[in-house]
Amino acid sequence: MPVAFAGLILAGGEGRRFGGPKAFARLPDGRTFLEACCEALAAASARPVAATLPPRHTGHEVPGLRQVPLPAPGLDMLGSMRWGLWHLISEPSWDAVVVLPVDHPLVGAPAILALVAVGASAVVPCYRGKHGHPILLGREVAGRVARDELAGATLRDILRTVGAVDATVEDPGVVANCNTPEALRSWLELLG
Repeated sequence: MPVAFAGLILAGGEGRRFGGPKAFARLPDGRTFLEACCEALAAASARPVAATLPPRHTGHEVPGLRQVPLPAPGLDMLGSMRWGLWHLISEPSWDAVVVLPVDHPLVGAPAILALVAVGASAVVPCYRGKHGHPILLGREVAGRVARDELAGATLRDILRTVGAVDATVEDPGVVANCNTPEALRSWLELLG
């Protein structure tokens, strides 16, 4: 039986290095990073799909996306993830959640499906020996993260605590961190 999974896009940063929130940065095809991430999750059959957004930058409608404004600016990645998971946990329709930072807009649906196929409670993609994003958390682990019940100052610490397993993928998008305009250009040139 297929695993029902939700999608959570972490898009709450102000994007100072990008000149504005990365959620609304554009790819050459005109899509925003947020739209690209949402489309990849939807193509992999994630339901529901939610995104944490900066408090002052909501209202940019993306079909099929539930917007979760952060309570205040300046939350780090882990704080943003906890906030988003807290808002998803009451939804009973999913058994796992794929968490995708918005600065990884080049991830494709097959990489997401590879994480789900592992069937573990925490999964990290690995491309040519390098770990990347998105990650998958089973419902129990996601709830513990949302309630801040797991030790660790960083996501990496938490993944180590819960014994995350690797999923080898053939998608370089999982390691394509497009956190500056220069990084985006470099990745687009490299991936051709």
